[in-house]
Amino acid sequence: QVQLVESGGGLVQAGGSLRLSCAASGSIFTFNAMNWYRQPPGKERELVATITSSGGTDYAGSVRGRFTISRDNAENTVYLQMNSLKPEDTAVYYCHGRHIWTYQDYWGQGTQVTVSS
Repeated sequence: QVQLVESGGGLVQAGGSLRLSCAASGSIFTFNAMNWYRQPPGKERELVATITSSGGTDYAGSVRGRFTISRDNAENTVYLQMNSLKPEDTAVYYCHGRHIWTYQDYWGQGTQVTVSS
């Protein structure tokens, strides 16, 4: 059973940067792709960024050009570099992967990102 553990959240001023990490207890090639989601207060969870096993990336329009998703296959870790943060980026950020064979969804516990104006 693979576990995903996020870290790196915190409080930052608008315009600042944070880097989130998602460490998998097993190989991240267990998943077709790795994703970062976020859930702002009182809102639904939304997809922020995706990275495929071959390194292809995709972003939500609201973060494109500011956020960068990357992966370190040797360390079984996925990162989300967040620059030029805005108050509307405030949310709990979750790491997600879908198992390549069972299609089971795996989620991390979430990490809080708060951007002050």
